Amino acid sequence: MKKHSRDLRDLIYVHLNQQAQYVMSCGIEFSEFAAAFSGFANHLLLLKHQFDDGEFNRHTRLEYVPRDKIEKLAREDVNGYGDFCWVDFDEEEGLNELNGQDLAELLYLGHIKQHLKPPFYNQLGNRFVYLAHDDGWFNKTYYRNLLDFFTMLSNVIPLKLGDLKVEKTLFGIRKKRSYPIVNKELLLPLTSFMKEGICISIRDADTQRGRVEIPIWIVGDFANMDDMAEAYGRSVRKPCHAKLVFDKKTKDWRLFVS
Repeated sequence: MKKHSRDLRDLIYVHLNQQAQYVMSCGIEFSEFAAAFSGFANHLLLLKHQFDDGEFNRHTRLEYVPRDKIEKLAREDVNGYGDFCWVDFDEEEGLNELNGQDLAELLYLGHIKQHLKPPFYNQLGNRFVYLAHDDGWFNKTYYRNLLDFFTMLSNVIPLKLGDLKVEKTLFGIRKKRSYPIVNKELLLPLTSFMKEGICISIRDADTQRGRVEIPIWIVGDFANMDDMAEAYGRSVRKPCHAKLVFDKKTKDWRLFVS
């Protein structure tokens, strides 16, 4: 059964393949990814998409999104595209330096969502390869530097928590609560858990008077997100493996591992 990514918008699944430098995820959408890298300076070469305001590169015969249109793309319903795949690049001149083998590898990436060789090209200077189907439901993202993944996650967690914990003001107006970014160094001890596959459950966050506790479960390695969702459903009945805790008084995040 096909699911929509918004069914799990308050759940983050992460499986880290450190050796191949990619992360499989569910629950993180392109708009959130782009927000985490708001100062991102590269353009995006579109491998699979339905964006109708891109530029055309004659050498690759592919469209690309100039850096000044990335914000517009982030506002699109890219979940509705089906396949949404791209690789970033420094300058259009780099696209014109790609040879036939490079282009074949990139097209294979977009079509099969597997790499033939490490998908980082000197001609492009790319930091990422972003491969999604029903964006936010199944995402596979390659990182030239895996610290970029932790940077992204440290931004997305408080963003999602703020979206979930909406408060009412004195006049009944709904107001999103703002939480500070998680220090990415705090997330690094979760690396061994991420290699097994974890769910960071914003939906199960326990809000107390002085703190918010976000449970984290090891659920396993999944490429099928329906199976992942079932594993999560079984895991929530058991004690969590770790907790990410926000202290409302000190405005600090802390990690507790069971």
